[in-house]
Amino acid sequence: MKMIVASLVAFMMMAAPSIAKAESMKPEDRFAIIDAITDIAAGADRHQWPRVRGAFAEEVILDYTSLWGGEAVTQSADEVVAQWSNFLPGFDRTLHLVTNHTIVDAAGDTATAEADFQATHSLGKDLWVLSGHYRYGLVKSAEGWKVTHMTMTATHETGDRGLVGKAAERAAKKMD
Repeated sequence: MKMIVASLVAFMMMAAPSIAKAESMKPEDRFAIIDAITDIAAGADRHQWPRVRGAFAEEVILDYTSLWGGEAVTQSADEVVAQWSNFLPGFDRTLHLVTNHTIVDAAGDTATAEADFQATHSLGKDLWVLSGHYRYGLVKSAEGWKVTHMTMTATHETGDRGLVGKAAERAAKKMD
């Protein structure tokens, strides 16, 4: 038990400087970071692709390896939006809820944030629900805070993951 308490104290002492840096962030910067994160999820659900694109920096590192394996991918924001807009409309509905936003670290024009998520995807009566958390890297530009890095860690999954492929096929048929 003493070992667990000592480990917790050590962890909290290591985390304290980062938390202190993030707490000194201006409220308008905090809100802008949360808005950028929200614009990605809500914009994708509403198929508001300019909104999604506006939340990303020119180049984005996406890491979905906890779900799909492989390696993180670096892409232009335009490529990310093109990919998402080519399969998400194939679902009947999606709902990406993002909550518990935390600014983990902030220094000048860069920040790291975390948030929990639950993403529900429906196709007919079939569902695929994924939950977990994201870690975001952000940079402040003349246009505001932009996401440069997203790492998704899946923690819970129910339903049919194969709906992603079915939605992509369905979306492709709609485009023809």
